[in-house]
Amino acid sequence: MLPETFPSPLFLPFNSECVKERLSLLPPGPDGGEAGVWAILRGTELLVREGEPPGLSFGLLPEELRALEPKAVRLGTWDGRPCRALALSRATGLPPGLVARDILASRPDLPVDLLSLGGVAGQVLHWERGSRFCSRCGGALEPIAGEWGKSCLPCGALHYPHIHPCAIVLVRRPGEVLLTRKAEWPPGRYSLVAGFLEFGESLEEAAAREVLEETGIRIRDVRYVGSQCWPFPSQLMAGFVAEYDGGEVQVEEKELEDARWFPVDDLPSLPPKRSIARFLLDHHIPGV
Repeated sequence: MLPETFPSPLFLPFNSECVKERLSLLPPGPDGGEAGVWAILRGTELLVREGEPPGLSFGLLPEELRALEPKAVRLGTWDGRPCRALALSRATGLPPGLVARDILASRPDLPVDLLSLGGVAGQVLHWERGSRFCSRCGGALEPIAGEWGKSCLPCGALHYPHIHPCAIVLVRRPGEVLLTRKAEWPPGRYSLVAGFLEFGESLEEAAAREVLEETGIRIRDVRYVGSQCWPFPSQLMAGFVAEYDGGEVQVEEKELEDARWFPVDDLPSLPPKRSIARFLLDHHIPGV
């Protein structure tokens, strides 16, 4: 159901552009209690109605899930109706009439708007689970009216959603690209070097450091291309293209299973097209 190409990283799944016509995001709070739609997540699976096209569960929660309703979080409105998010344990059975679609799957069998709504719901629920207590004093946190932030009554500290920036970089030299592989990925799949920012770094500095640490390769001319929200659970992937500036491949075995240069006309299995890694490969090397 996803397009084969994206005109820019802005339109990649999980970015707000994909849901802006349907979702009006609102901070947690009462929503009047009227019937609405449900973004129900079981791990990384979004539960949708059976049939084509897939749709969200509407109205009251299925009877099997009714006891969990107090744990639901308001997301805002979806097509003008109240929209609520609810997390289930992975062991929860599927209520009749609903099917599970994994939003992290290479081919998730969901349109881009529902896929992206599942990502938003996952990020919000992750923040709610991880923001019950103050990291400074251990006191209980309370929502700040009209915001996504929370405040600690005992010590006064303010806390806001934690978004973790990462740099991901396509490294090129004439006729070749540098690709890496982690052991837990599907067999034969390779992707790009990526990593989290460290204290004091710019995104470009993080890109260069990660490439050097993981592969022993030095890079130059690091150029920003675009970014993608990556709600697994709360990353922002900033995509770059860079040129080879020296060094031989030395695999950092704590991080990677393999790293090597591949000819652009003989590439291995690549990341799904829903990712900024694939966008960089598709748009910044010839013949992919």
